[in-house]
Amino acid sequence: METNALDVELDEELQAMRHAVRTFVRKELEPWAREIDRQGEIPEELFDVMQKNGYCGMRLPTEYGGAGLGLFQYCIALEEFSRLHRAFTIAANYSSGMTPMAISRHGTAMQKEKYLRGFAAGKLKSGFALTEPEGGSDPAGMRTRAERRGEGWVLNGRKHFISGGHVADVIMVMAITDAEKRARGGITAFLVERGTPGFAVTRVDTTIATDAIKLAELTFEDCYLPPEAVVGEVGQGFKVAMRSLNDGRMSVSCSCVGAAESLLEMAIEHVKVRKTFGKLLAERQAIQWMLADSAMDIAAARALAYDTLRRIQAGKDIGSAGSMCKLFCSEMVGRVVDRAVQIHGGMGVIRGFPVERFYRDVRHYRVGEGASEIQRIVIARDLLRGVKITD
Repeated sequence: METNALDVELDEELQAMRHAVRTFVRKELEPWAREIDRQGEIPEELFDVMQKNGYCGMRLPTEYGGAGLGLFQYCIALEEFSRLHRAFTIAANYSSGMTPMAISRHGTAMQKEKYLRGFAAGKLKSGFALTEPEGGSDPAGMRTRAERRGEGWVLNGRKHFISGGHVADVIMVMAITDAEKRARGGITAFLVERGTPGFAVTRVDTTIATDAIKLAELTFEDCYLPPEAVVGEVGQGFKVAMRSLNDGRMSVSCSCVGAAESLLEMAIEHVKVRKTFGKLLAERQAIQWMLADSAMDIAAARALAYDTLRRIQAGKDIGSAGSMCKLFCSEMVGRVVDRAVQIHGGMGVIRGFPVERFYRDVRHYRVGEGASEIQRIVIARDLLRGVKITD
């Protein structure tokens, strides 16, 4: 869409990144979007295509076969992927998301050598297991335990709503190792490989989104883990998780921007040809206002996200800005997609039309990576830091 109102200035490197990814998406990924919807799965062959073009392990260090991209560059790539299909952002996160980056930042040399090369080669998929039936955003509700046994650990508990957990080769699992300390030094991050005795995928759920995006329930029953399964220091798992989640919130923010811009483009093209009562929809003031509101929403969301990414890139403390981005962008795309469906009328609610799939897909963004309500709590706590609040 060529409109200066939606542009946010990027440096030459990021402009080149956007152009390269957009070209790849148009030339290579469009056929795969149709195949994903047809199969209801993310085809294994897609990862070969992504790896050959440098889109596996994008954020991983070059010495392990990754592209060594920064968070801003990665988010630009996800923004472009999400313009076509949310499944492509999921596929990218398998090799460059929260677990691979946690290993890159906090892992031992052995862990990096063992896993990062596999992610960068598109041969391994990752998962991130924090959420439980009684605790996800609230670490105080976590029930999964890891207890010492000799040099290693025995893991017991259950995780659910784990994105891609049914296909992940290695999953980073958060577990209580000190019941008194919990989030203040009592949670540890562990790497659990598929096929480990005592670990099972006990349920796979299909969401309201495209059938290819599934959530899994994971069960651990006397699952023995060697000492080298620990990521970072014992008791520091919550810090590991929060660093990963902050990156994830920025990734979601830019994915929302990309999806919203694609929806606006679809709406604009539709109103140029659709007539009602002898006039184009483009001539109807009510429709014009919908388009204008969506354009303003997208421009504001992109400006907020890019400004926050620049501050992260400069090494600045962003406080709760990541939560602000995730909250604003996820709710923004909800407004944009609702207008797009309304503009498309009957076509907007028929399976098989992209706008209808987007409507289902983007609903997840207000729940995943911390629900909107949790983001508001994080923001408010930052604003009221030092104020004693009793419930």
